[in-house]
Amino acid sequence: MKNLPILDISIILLYLLAMVLVGIYFARKNKSAEQFTKASGKIPGWAIGLSIYATFLSSNTFLGVPGKAFGGNWNAFVFSISMPLAAWVASKYFVPFYRSVGGISAYSHLEHRFGPWARTYAVICFLLTQLARMGSIFFGIALSLQALTGYSMSTVMVVMGISIIIYTVMGGMEAVIWTEVVQGIIKTLGALLIIYLIVADMPGGISKIIDIGTADHKFSLGSFSPNLTESTFWVVLFYGFFINLNNFGMDQNYVQRYHTASTEKEATKSVWLCVWLYVPASLLFFIIGVCLYAYYQVHPEFTEVIKSQVAAERLPTSATPAQISEMAASLKPADYGDKVMPHFMVNKIPVGLVGLIVSAILSAAMSTISSGMNASATVFTVDVFKRYFKPDLTDKQNLRTLHVTTVIFGLMGMGTGLAMIGVKSLLDIWWELSGIFAGGMLGLFLLGMISKKAKNTEAFTATLIGIAVILWMTFSSFIPEKYEFLRSPFHKNMIIVVGTLTIFLAGVIITKLKGNKQAASEA
Repeated sequence: MKNLPILDISIILLYLLAMVLVGIYFARKNKSAEQFTKASGKIPGWAIGLSIYATFLSSNTFLGVPGKAFGGNWNAFVFSISMPLAAWVASKYFVPFYRSVGGISAYSHLEHRFGPWARTYAVICFLLTQLARMGSIFFGIALSLQALTGYSMSTVMVVMGISIIIYTVMGGMEAVIWTEVVQGIIKTLGALLIIYLIVADMPGGISKIIDIGTADHKFSLGSFSPNLTESTFWVVLFYGFFINLNNFGMDQNYVQRYHTASTEKEATKSVWLCVWLYVPASLLFFIIGVCLYAYYQVHPEFTEVIKSQVAAERLPTSATPAQISEMAASLKPADYGDKVMPHFMVNKIPVGLVGLIVSAILSAAMSTISSGMNASATVFTVDVFKRYFKPDLTDKQNLRTLHVTTVIFGLMGMGTGLAMIGVKSLLDIWWELSGIFAGGMLGLFLLGMISKKAKNTEAFTATLIGIAVILWMTFSSFIPEKYEFLRSPFHKNMIIVVGTLTIFLAGVIITKLKGNKQAASEA
């Protein structure tokens, strides 16, 4: 790490070594598939809650949220406001449901309800969502560490990825949960430290930050107009509710934690602990974004450096200084928001503290990636490999398969991160991809849970209709201008909302019509 003092390098390496040692420690008792996936169901609720909180608070939050707040306002915080309602639904219906079903996979019950196709469809949606999540997080961590270390983003991803793979493969779910407990604490302290350092170096302090933020409408939660074509308060609220409902109710990352608790009460407690920790913690990162915005308004010379850096990255290597300057002048805060916090860390944080904050960013990334790798390996092994290729797996073969697939999904997540290099906004790309992949899965699950009369045919037809709607909304922008009337009128964050409701309502209506037709023929 050529740009960092030896003290900071030592702190980062000690942190990475500690995470690997945790994996080695738990590897001693990680001798069965149940231990690898469930930690034998003996984890206390408070630890699971901290673990879920750490998974939520990824580097997408640590880096993407300040960048989003810097370039816009607090509109994205409405996502966090939606969490308590989604958690209430999860604790009342989803946690008891999964605890009673008993299977480690979140999707095996869909086969019993609608047939093998439903389980396979949900698994594909989940795995694509995980690749998008892991990729965006690998990209986020590389974005900041590139500025700090001088190494390429691809090199950073590979080094970090290997460290995560080692402790996740060796320690299984128990290592994932206990490392996340530590990581959740580290990254929360890191956020508080960053706020303190910005305010301490800000001429005029907190009052100046509030004045600048208020003048430029940085504290706005978005328009309250019922307009669904823009990122209004309501669009983000709907998006947040549906995505959090999907997280708590359909995402293997979270469902798998419910099985690690000793009782249903402990599992429910973990959901609420996550919510009460995440909502104020996410607010910290929006505060960081406004603090950075005010700080860089007061120091425009730093802003010019960042804009020139972003312009140079977006233009071909053959671009002249004049072309770089011209593009830099045209950039708006939303175009370079993700670059600001790494720049502040490089230039304004004292020696020793940089190592602590980099460790916090690493914590933010590693917690979510490790749980994503474990959950993806579990789903693939249970729902694909055992279901279609080798149903008579011995426990030893099962554990070996889990180890191999954990490595494979870790490498695929890295590959996705490499493919994301150059995207404009880290948070935007993650929200868009998660909404696309998760929409159909949640709609199908709700149909199976709420509509008791819906059968295989009705669910399959409704899912096809939902997929068509999701594809239409996703690729609407590619429709030629002369057919502009065929484009989706909704904001892209509405994809999961419309997709979920389409599958659920289509299934209910088709079931009702079929029931009426049968009743008429019998009469």
